[in-house]
Amino acid sequence: MPDQHIIQRRKLYHEVLDRLLQRIRSGEIAAGEHLPSERDLMEAYGVGRPAIREALQSLARSGIVEIAHGERARVVVPTADLLIAQVAGGAKHLLRMQPDTLDHLKEARVFLEAGLARIAAERATLDDIARLRMRLREHRASLIEIDQFLARDMAFHREIAAISRNPIFPAAVEATFNWASEYYRSIVRAPGAEELTLAEHERIIDAIAGHDAAAAEQAMRDHLLRANSLYRASTASQIT
Repeated sequence: MPDQHIIQRRKLYHEVLDRLLQRIRSGEIAAGEHLPSERDLMEAYGVGRPAIREALQSLARSGIVEIAHGERARVVVPTADLLIAQVAGGAKHLLRMQPDTLDHLKEARVFLEAGLARIAAERATLDDIARLRMRLREHRASLIEIDQFLARDMAFHREIAAISRNPIFPAAVEATFNWASEYYRSIVRAPGAEELTLAEHERIIDAIAGHDAAAAEQAMRDHLLRANSLYRASTASQIT
């Protein structure tokens, strides 16, 4: 009986990709450094330009290198922001193709940010609280520049996440906010919603400043669930 586990023939660019990854992971080509030119890579590996370019594009899609027009590919300095940004396009596509996923994302956001508010209340320094109050002032000032209101909203939530001192959390908070922002845009800008948002943010700050972890968590949970319920009500009215 023939063996069903047939070995697939690999494409040339896979071999190039593996060798470049090995050089990057070993530190031979360090973060921030440029890769050799396409011509040098062609000569080193004995392959044509298409295989080199396909391998470089694969590295770029993975967020390992960045390719700027007219320059050699450069190994990216890894950060949590860059890592999470790599999935942004796919996440937004998923939300558009499978709208039910939005409910899952909103549930995850409530869980994440309520927990971060608790952590912030436990760890916040006087400087942290001062930065939160500054973010609130900036947010209030954006009432006269309404196009900035959502951006300032996100900045406030990211500032709370930053108090954790864990760089993954601010990146995750910003990502979930941005992925779903188009669904909340009409709600945040609804008449009276801006002032309510600012009042809820102030309540969150007061709980963090008082180092009341339970109150901070509940204030954040109430804030996000209120936005979720408004979205459902808005959607229902549009359908009917």
